[in-house]
Amino acid sequence: MNTMDEGTVPAVRDEVSVASTLGLSRPPRRQLPETLALVMVLGALILLFTLTSPVFFTTNNMLNMLTSIAVIGIMAVPGTILLVAGQVDLSVASAAAMCGMVTATLAQSMALGSAVAIGLAVGLLVGVINGFFVTVVGVNSLIVTLGGLATFFGIGQLIGDGQTVLIRDFGYIGTARPFLNIPMPVIIFGITLIAGFIVLKYTVYGRQVYAIGANPVAARLVGIPSRRVIFVAFILSGLAASVAGLILVSQLGAASPNNARGYELLVVTAIVLGGASLNGGRGTIIGTFLGLMIIQVLSTGLTLLNVQSFWQSIATGILLIIAVSFDRLRERLSPS
Repeated sequence: MNTMDEGTVPAVRDEVSVASTLGLSRPPRRQLPETLALVMVLGALILLFTLTSPVFFTTNNMLNMLTSIAVIGIMAVPGTILLVAGQVDLSVASAAAMCGMVTATLAQSMALGSAVAIGLAVGLLVGVINGFFVTVVGVNSLIVTLGGLATFFGIGQLIGDGQTVLIRDFGYIGTARPFLNIPMPVIIFGITLIAGFIVLKYTVYGRQVYAIGANPVAARLVGIPSRRVIFVAFILSGLAASVAGLILVSQLGAASPNNARGYELLVVTAIVLGGASLNGGRGTIIGTFLGLMIIQVLSTGLTLLNVQSFWQSIATGILLIIAVSFDRLRERLSPS
């Protein structure tokens, strides 16, 4: 940690109040129109596929869609916090698969509860490693997490010798419906969403995240512990990756190094599509949720219309390009 992070500006007693005065800690004023635009796009897609497929707008299909985005969404919540702070984590998918491999492998020789606890601990360790290299060593988060993506995927392969590892009696968090017939992954996703929303919107930590993303130099000058805030965000991301990996293992009844392959792109697409800026300082959990739903509604609708899967991949890629293009356009048109 540098000395600025420990509050070496004696004239500043309330760092958050000063950051608020500078206009750094408030979400952007244009967020409401952007969210409304996302709602309109989502509504138009739902209406389109409801008219073209009689099974689209049904309770079972809606729950299936929420279940499908739960794993990605759990990783996207701390991913939103990171992107608002001007950071990115591209290692979440391979970390999720690695944590699943650790849990399934250890469950062969020890109690299931202990194996799950170790799997979660591995996710925390991933976050600590990423946070250390970004905040202490000073390596760009894109480079660190790209390296992590390859490293954690390779470790997952080594753990299982490249093979799928079966796990028994671990279906609860992936398939159970304990409340009002709602799948357990959806419940966990909902809790994660609510927690992320509260943290970003109503806590000092959330205001610090916005301040750091909007202007990292000014945030440090007013005494905000930037490195510590970002380090915590990476730990949250690693923990979310481990939870997502355990849900995948529970749903499939097996762990594989390829379990979450490619999910990191869906996470980034959803966050940016939801209005977050690649330059930091802007983004909301609600926007990320809407971005996730748009991606899933499009995918499910195309599936019900018997559109080939590779067209769905093309559509997702185009969505990412469009989302990034709109982000750059917003930056250019911004009064600042």
